[in-house]
Amino acid sequence: MKTQFLTDNKGKKTAVLLPIDKYNKMIEKLEDLHDIKLYDEAKKEDDGFRISFDDYVKSRESKKKDV
Repeated sequence: MKTQFLTDNKGKKTAVLLPIDKYNKMIEKLEDLHDIKLYDEAKKEDDGFRISFDDYVKSRESKKKDV
């Protein structure tokens, strides 16, 4: 089934019909984009308590050497 459009009496597109699998993929991509947006916003808000993953790994490795 292809994407179908519903039109009014003048031929203007007013709605769309699409297969459920296309709809689900579209929703999944929108949710992924929302998650990326939230992640990007969180990265901008540096409160001084965050460290990079690389710094965390380095600190864990140095603690292992001290033991």
